[in-house]
Amino acid sequence: MANLWHPPRGVRITNLGGRLYLFKFFHELDVYWVVNGSPWTFNSYLLIIHKLKNDEDPKLVPLIYSAFWVQVHDLPLGFFSKAIAKQLDNFVGRFLELDSKQLNKGLMSYLRVRVEIDVKKPLKRKKKIMLPLPKLTYANFQYEKLTLFSFLCGCLGHNDKFCPARLNLRGEIVEFGWSISLKVVKGRAITASNVWLWEEGDDVFKERN
Repeated sequence: MANLWHPPRGVRITNLGGRLYLFKFFHELDVYWVVNGSPWTFNSYLLIIHKLKNDEDPKLVPLIYSAFWVQVHDLPLGFFSKAIAKQLDNFVGRFLELDSKQLNKGLMSYLRVRVEIDVKKPLKRKKKIMLPLPKLTYANFQYEKLTLFSFLCGCLGHNDKFCPARLNLRGEIVEFGWSISLKVVKGRAITASNVWLWEEGDDVFKERN
């Protein structure tokens, strides 16, 4: 993790036992970078980060919440706003912020929201949205930096093979309610020159090759 974070002032890591670790940083900016850069992973497992208060015992803190950037897809036009993002509060998770830079750039294919989710609960897949007429549609969710989770129960931290929900099947046919479609897969952007597209700062009288 130290090699991943590269904190300029360094970090001291103490093993507290029971899969608990105490990270001590020596500059506030390093703390800000790590806390606000979550989720972090170690060997594909989610690393839950909590900033300790002065009176907190690190061994007693319930590590059940983690922040994620969630992409909200298939929204109708006119629903790309902070008001709509806040409606997801307590559904996907506790609302933290809206990526307003994305909206300012005109990228309206999805809404990007940062939420704090309870990792003990199943991941939310979609939400019903009522439209005028009356009419309804579904907003579908995708999670950035999504770690190991079960397609059977939708919970983080284990795969289908070790899912506790298998104990209740008793030989029944397995039905997967979740899929890899919840995970945002980032591909390399494909760029190509366009002789018809002028970039800002181009000289319109300069001949292009």
